[in-house]
Amino acid sequence: MAAEIDKIFDSFDKKSVFKDKFMLQNSYKPEEIPHRDVQIKQIASILAPVLRGEKTSNLFVYGKTGTGKTLSIQYVRDELLKRAEKNLDFKLRIEYLNCKLKKVSDTEYRILAELIKKLGGNIPVTGLPTEAVYNKFIEIIDKEKQLLVLVLDEIDQAVKKISDGFLYNLTRLNSELSKTQICLVGISNDLTFLDELDPRIRSSLSEEEIVFPPYNALQLQDILNKRAKSAFKENIVQDGVIAKCAAFAAREHGDARRALDLLRIAGELAERDNSSKILLKHIDEANNKIERDKILDVIKTEPKQFQLVLHSIIYLSEKQNEPVFTGNIYNFYEDLCKKNRCEILTQRRVSDIIQEFDMLGIINVRVISKGRGGRMREIKLAISKKIIEKAKEIIKDSLNYN
Repeated sequence: MAAEIDKIFDSFDKKSVFKDKFMLQNSYKPEEIPHRDVQIKQIASILAPVLRGEKTSNLFVYGKTGTGKTLSIQYVRDELLKRAEKNLDFKLRIEYLNCKLKKVSDTEYRILAELIKKLGGNIPVTGLPTEAVYNKFIEIIDKEKQLLVLVLDEIDQAVKKISDGFLYNLTRLNSELSKTQICLVGISNDLTFLDELDPRIRSSLSEEEIVFPPYNALQLQDILNKRAKSAFKENIVQDGVIAKCAAFAAREHGDARRALDLLRIAGELAERDNSSKILLKHIDEANNKIERDKILDVIKTEPKQFQLVLHSIIYLSEKQNEPVFTGNIYNFYEDLCKKNRCEILTQRRVSDIIQEFDMLGIINVRVISKGRGGRMREIKLAISKKIIEKAKEIIKDSLNYN
């Protein structure tokens, strides 16, 4: 067995298709961000007054996953901080926090604790009243004259799990500060995020908005070609591979992150095949793998309410062996919540969750007109039996079912 393993390792050493795989990783930050000049200039124009010590309007940036939102904000942040080092007679701090990270977005307390940690303070993970944590936050940031820009990525996730009051509390802090002013930059994949906030909270935000459009197939090809030159050895990528990769990602809301993942995984699959080139078939295999992993990852990381709704859909679909309707799902979900002593969401909120599953490709929703009887939504599972079985195991573990 050891000899066979050595053979595998030797073949990987000799036949690596990669020159620098890091160029295709999500953590890589390119020096230039292609096809986002317009949005970067807009961000820079809105945030430029911070260089004069002026509080800017709060900024909210929207767009689907992989459209360059976070990269563009971080690019402008880095340029602002470079300029601030040379010219400013006051302190400019720009702190970034991803609100979707586990153990961060669960509660207002945890988000504040993480921000305090980034600012050099310390606070227990739990145990204090939330008001005491706010006081600690104010104490830390108001020690000196400074402008603090808080960049909250996936901010919609925090609001979903906590409440929109969290945003209001952050904006009202400025009235309690004597030396520091806070500006908020929110990044969200949900274009309707602000529309769902309490109108009073929305008016207190006094925000600017920028929407990032999806990349088209030609733009994705350009991005992939630039990265592929640095990531792979010469003459490794078969003709048509980049175009196919871009076409797959363009169908998925123009997601550049997905396109780069596809290319990287295709390279890894080519190596496992001992192939001297990345072939079109490797892109197909990579696409199937990403689809499967993405769906299971979503099911694993979504809140319990999402899992309860999905469990209801799976159970009723398997029991009836035919499409089910939203009304049946809600009735079953309601009983499930009562049995498990969980909060029962409104029918409208459950409908929103069902719509999200449709967008993720977990289910297919078809609207059926009943004439004067109105319209019904017919729901059918769109994932394979293998994924359904794995999804059931994930939900069972998460909800502690027998």
